[in-house]
This record gives sequence, structure tokens and C-alpha cells, in this order.
Amino acid sequence: MKSLPLFHQIADRKVVVLGEGEAAEAKRRLVERAGGTCVGEHEAHYATLGFVAIDDAKEAETAAIRLRRKGLLVNVTDRPALCDFTVPSIVDRDPVIVAVGTGGASAGLAKVLRLRLERILPQGLGRLAESLFAAREAMKQRWPGAAQRRRALDAALDQGGALDVMADCDGDAVDRWLAGDARGAAEGVHEITLRSADPEDLTLREARLLGSADVIVHAASVPEAILVRARADAVRIEGEHADGGEGLIVLIRSDFTAK
Repeated sequence: MKSLPLFHQIADRKVVVLGEGEAAEAKRRLVERAGGTCVGEHEAHYATLGFVAIDDAKEAETAAIRLRRKGLLVNVTDRPALCDFTVPSIVDRDPVIVAVGTGGASAGLAKVLRLRLERILPQGLGRLAESLFAAREAMKQRWPGAAQRRRALDAALDQGGALDVMADCDGDAVDRWLAGDARGAAEGVHEITLRSADPEDLTLREARLLGSADVIVHAASVPEAILVRARADAVRIEGEHADGGEGLIVLIRSDFTAK
């Protein structure tokens, strides 16, 4: 991963957009869609982000340098080497946003991936997110511990769960889940034995365990490409044995010879 994906809040904030023509207008529409206000370079001291959509390469580079010297993070259309950040292709299920980026390598690839996701992701994802936000206090009462809440929610949102994210849940789904038999996800120690260093060889069950684990206990030979499939905040322990503990613990062994 060569860049850190972030969601930048620009609602009611000024964003510099320089340039004319279709590319510049597209950036202005994007800024306004996110609630920002487009301004020129004369108001750069009020902004933290700047977009440069100027055809002439030298002029675009000079404009980017000027904005950067004023403390702005800058995106220059079609010139990744001049960019402090790139603009992803966006799937909008407000407030759920899925961003697909290629680090400027191929906008076409990002677009096609977005179109695929548009066909897959249900329109009701935003409604589900809003319902979960409204139910935060009810969930805290049901499951006082943060880890306990997370495991219960993992189980509900997973495939076949009460709030399966691909099922296009209606507006009352969260209330029905809380009022019903809302069980938590798996706990205890679960073992995974790797057959190769390729993450694609993980079974669906193994991938789900990694994505939900509170603690990862792993052999020294387990490659980073496997470990990054776990939650970023999961505790990592290098070792051969899991002695138990609270939550979901995944022990990863390797049964292959690294090449």
C-alpha cells in the first residue's frame, strides 16, 4: 500500500479549484457534491485542499507549487507525480462511501471497479448505516463491552446474518435484530493452518475469522500479506501456542515452505 486512504471533511469549507474546461468543472461538481465551496487562488489562505486542472504541463506544475507553498495539499489532474493526494472513484450510498483508488495508475480501472460495485451493493446501505447510528445507545445497553458489541455486530452484518449488508435491509431491521436473538460472533481460540503464502488461498471461513479476530497469534513464518487481512487494531503475538483469553483469538500456523 503506497498511500493512506482518508475521508476529508470539506462541508462548509473552501477548496481551491484552478482551471477551465470539462476536467475543472468535474472537480468543482465533486467539491460541491461533498458540501464544499469552490474558490480561486486568491482565497487559498482559507483552504486546505487544492485542485489544479490546467492543460499546459508547465503552468499546472507552477500553480501546484504556488498552492503547496501556501500550505495546501494539491491534486493535479492527470499528473500523479505532482499530486499530494489522488481522487478515488466513488460509490455513494450516503453516509456509506466506498472509494476505489489506484494511486493515479489507471482512472479507467478504478471506474470499472466502481461500476461493478454499483451493481453489487444494495441501495439501502445508507439507511442501514443511519439505523445503526441511531441504535448506538441501545447496543451499548445490550452489550456493555466494546468488544462484545463489535462481535455481535460482525455476526449480524455477515453473510446470512440478521443485518446482512447484501440483503438490502428495511428501516426496521436493526430494531428487529435488537429485539430478537442477537447473538455474538465466534469466541475462543480458532486455528488456521496456511497451505500457501497467497491470501487468495484462504477459505471464506478463514478470511472471516481473520477479519473479526481480537488477537492474532502467528508463527514467525506467516507472511505479512496474510496478517494484513486481519483488523488493523487486532493484537498480534508471535508464537506457536494460544493460551486463551477474552474474545476471538486466531492461531495461524504455516504448513508450507516459503520460497
